[in-house]
Amino acid sequence: MSIKDFLLPDLGEGLTESEIASWKIAEGDTVTVNQVIAEIETAKALVELPSPFDGTIRTLYAEEGSTVQVGAPLIAFELDGGDDEPEDGGGTQEREPVLVGYGPKKEGGAAPKRRRRSWESASSATAATSTETSEWDAAAVPSLETAGSAVDAERTERPRTTPPVRIFARECGVDLTGVAGTGAGGLITRADVQRVAEASSTDQAREQAVPHEGNREDVRIPIKGVRKATAAAMTASAFTAPHASEFITIDVTRTSELVTRLREQHPKTRITVMTIVSKAMLLAAQRTPSVNAHWDEDAQEIIEFAHINLGVAAATDRGLVVPVVKNADAMGLLDLADAIAALVATAREGRTQPADMSGGTMTLTNVGVFGVDAGTPILTPGQSAILAAGAVRRRPWEHNDEIALRDVMTLSMSFDHRIVDGEQASRFLVDVARVLNDPGTALTLL
Repeated sequence: MSIKDFLLPDLGEGLTESEIASWKIAEGDTVTVNQVIAEIETAKALVELPSPFDGTIRTLYAEEGSTVQVGAPLIAFELDGGDDEPEDGGGTQEREPVLVGYGPKKEGGAAPKRRRRSWESASSATAATSTETSEWDAAAVPSLETAGSAVDAERTERPRTTPPVRIFARECGVDLTGVAGTGAGGLITRADVQRVAEASSTDQAREQAVPHEGNREDVRIPIKGVRKATAAAMTASAFTAPHASEFITIDVTRTSELVTRLREQHPKTRITVMTIVSKAMLLAAQRTPSVNAHWDEDAQEIIEFAHINLGVAAATDRGLVVPVVKNADAMGLLDLADAIAALVATAREGRTQPADMSGGTMTLTNVGVFGVDAGTPILTPGQSAILAAGAVRRRPWEHNDEIALRDVMTLSMSFDHRIVDGEQASRFLVDVARVLNDPGTALTLL
C-alpha cells in the first residue's frame, strides 16, 4: 500500500489557479480511474476533474470554495500495491491528469510524465521572481507521515505552509506567525491568509467609516473566476489595441417580420433578431475581411482569417463569457441559430468547456437584452472587430416619405484601428445595416 499526492493539473489556456467549486467524493471513499472527483472553476469555465488513480481518498487538501494553485497538492490517494516511491516498471505510476473527455484510459499503461512547475513557478501570476525549475512530480512533495523531522525543524524557524502561500501572505501584508492553519496537520492555506487579510481590511474600513442608520453592511465580492479573467482580458485589450467606434441606427421592421415568419415555419429552432444580426455580420465580413483579422506583433503581420469563428457574448451568473461558434461562415441560418442557442444555454448553466471559448475571430454582443440602445464594446483580445446590437424599439420613423411607427435598432462597432481603417469599418457596418433593414439585400452579398 502507498500514499500518492495528486497535484492540481494544468487545465490549459494559460491558467495558473482554479477554485474548488465542489467535491464529488469525501475522505474514505473508494474511487476508480476517470471517476469525476471534483468540479473545478477556472477563469473560463466550470469543468469536471477525473481521478487519475484507482484507490481510496485519504486526504482532501483543499476546501470547497478555496483557490488552489496549479501544481499544489489537491488529494492524497491510498493505493493498493507498490511502494511509497515506486520505481520505473513497478508499482503504481501517476497517470497524467486531464479534463473529463480526455482522461486516462485503464488500458495501455500510464501516460508519460511531463515537466511541471515548481511551487514558486505555480504562483507565477503573482510572483515576478518565480522561475522554471527542474522536473518534479508528486513524489517530490513529502506526505504528512514522511515529512518527519524536517518539518519539525522548519516549524521552529517559520510557520508551516507552502511557498505560494508565503508569497500571497507577503502581498497581503499578513504575518504568518499569527495565522492559525486549518489545513492538514495545521498547514496554513491560502484561504487562511485571505481570511486574515480580509478581516484586517474590514477592521480598517470600519474604523474609517462614518456611522449610518439601518442594518446595511458593506458587501465584499472576491475578484476571481470569470470576472477576474474578463477584467484582465479587457484591460489588456484596451491598452494594447487602439480602439475606435462607429454607430448606425436603422429601421429593422422587415427583420422583425422575417423572424416572425421563420418561427412559424421552424418552431423547433430558436430564431431571434440576433440570429439575423449574426448572419448579416458573417455576410458583411466577406466583403471586408479586415474585420475578421489579427495583429501578429511578433511576425509583424496582419492575419486575415480564412474562416469566421463567431464569439457570442453571454451574460451568466458567473460573469460574461464568450462561447465561440466555429466555422460560423459555413453554416446556414437555421444551423447557426441552433449553434448559438446551444452554446448560450450551456454557458448560462456554467458548463462551457475551455475549448468552446477559444479560437474566436470576431464577436457579437447583445446589449439590447438589457434595454440598452448603444455602447462602445471593448475588443476581445486578438480580434479586430466587435459589434454590439442595441434594443429594438418601436419609434416614429420616416418610411415611404411619411412618419410611421417602426422597429428601430442601433448598432455599435468597435475596431482595432491598426487593422481596420474608417472606410473599412463604415463599409462593414453599413453592409450589416442594409441586411437588417431589408434581409433580401443579403442576396447581393453572397
